[in-house]
Amino acid sequence: MQIKFTETVLRDANQSLIATRMPFEEFAPILETLNKAGYYSLECWGGATFDSCLRYLNEDPWERLRKIRKACPDVKLQMLLRGQNLLGYKHYPDDAVRLFVRKSVENGINILRIFDALNDLRNIEVAVDEALKCGAEVQGTICYTISPIHNLESYVETAKGLKKLGVQSICIKDMAGIMSPKAAYETVKAIKEAVNMPVVLHTHSTTGLGFMTLLKAVEAGCDVIDTAISCFSGGTSQPATETMDYVLREYGYETGLDTACLTKINDFFKPYRNECLKSGLLNPVVMATATDALTYQIPGGMLSNLVAQLTAQGKLDKLDEVLAETPRVRADLGYPPLVTPMSQMVGVQATSNVLQGKYKNISKEIKAYIKGEYGRAPGKISDELTKLVLGSEKPLTCRFADTLEPIVPASRKKLKGIAKGDEDVLSYIAFPALAENFFEKRAEKEKNTFTYSVKLIKEDK
Repeated sequence: MQIKFTETVLRDANQSLIATRMPFEEFAPILETLNKAGYYSLECWGGATFDSCLRYLNEDPWERLRKIRKACPDVKLQMLLRGQNLLGYKHYPDDAVRLFVRKSVENGINILRIFDALNDLRNIEVAVDEALKCGAEVQGTICYTISPIHNLESYVETAKGLKKLGVQSICIKDMAGIMSPKAAYETVKAIKEAVNMPVVLHTHSTTGLGFMTLLKAVEAGCDVIDTAISCFSGGTSQPATETMDYVLREYGYETGLDTACLTKINDFFKPYRNECLKSGLLNPVVMATATDALTYQIPGGMLSNLVAQLTAQGKLDKLDEVLAETPRVRADLGYPPLVTPMSQMVGVQATSNVLQGKYKNISKEIKAYIKGEYGRAPGKISDELTKLVLGSEKPLTCRFADTLEPIVPASRKKLKGIAKGDEDVLSYIAFPALAENFFEKRAEKEKNTFTYSVKLIKEDK
């Protein structure tokens, strides 16, 4: 039997360990080797990469994707898409979702892993439909969590719903590394029996369960696993690629991976990992095993960002209190899975509760969630919060995107003479202020480059 590997070093490992701060030039020289290493896919885009490119790296995320595509013509490129949220933290109109999906595929994406933070399938229908129309492979995603209202039966029903939408495979997304080996075996087996489709498992090493969980998932029939090259694995990242390759080969599985390439890839990233440790970009806290996450259910990216935020405020000593407050906030909100954007929203609210007092300040995102703008809450939202936010109002019952007017035509008009194409328009729609700032810097750089070129030509004459 063959088991396929998705390598995460360019996206989730990067996001989980160093808050998505790896610039393109750091990994550009190893792309050729990544291309021929035998991976099923490279997860290289989506998630927080788009935000980080514009906010911190001064990179065009679309150009980054095109460069990866050019350097990796033989391996499938994969992205993580937050359904109606795209790559942002709110819902966007359907026209923006369809255009974003279409441009993602045109610029090089082969596989879209599409999820909704609440497992509300209404919020991924449009993205799935457009991806299928574009000829992409769609991984419908189940966000895994543990709560009084999430169980094997609920996950099987979600899988059946995903199959009805037409997805080609189903990903179980364990963003906090809390899925036990037993749960992995039972969940994969039940989903495979219910829908008879390829199943992918995504987990993290946060709690120390990752390797065992992946092994039991494979034994249950899992087809693809997510791993990270070893020097960017462990802690809040994924289990190590080389380790899983070694173990599965011993069990008689075919992996298709080239071990010499894996060694070359790991040797390439080691110096950069060491630089990140030295600079503090990679905090040793996120590299350790944190069994408390079995209680807190904090995803890797969320933990690294919490550490960064509290450090910036000089409040890192409050981390344990924030972690303890997180499951209480989550329960008050009806047990949403802690995945973007819910993880950030719950984390920010838990931090606020610790630093300012319980619900003394309720974020606008939490208010929107309680109003129903993110979809159906999995469980009952606490009466206290409902009253604080809604008063006597009623939450939305329809899909929030149905209340939104098209946004693409107006955005194109606003950016006339500035945007170089619809990719720029979509960057603006997702992150207006960040995109505008990037466009200004780009224009200034192009102006300076042109002036310098003219100067050289005159001197040459």
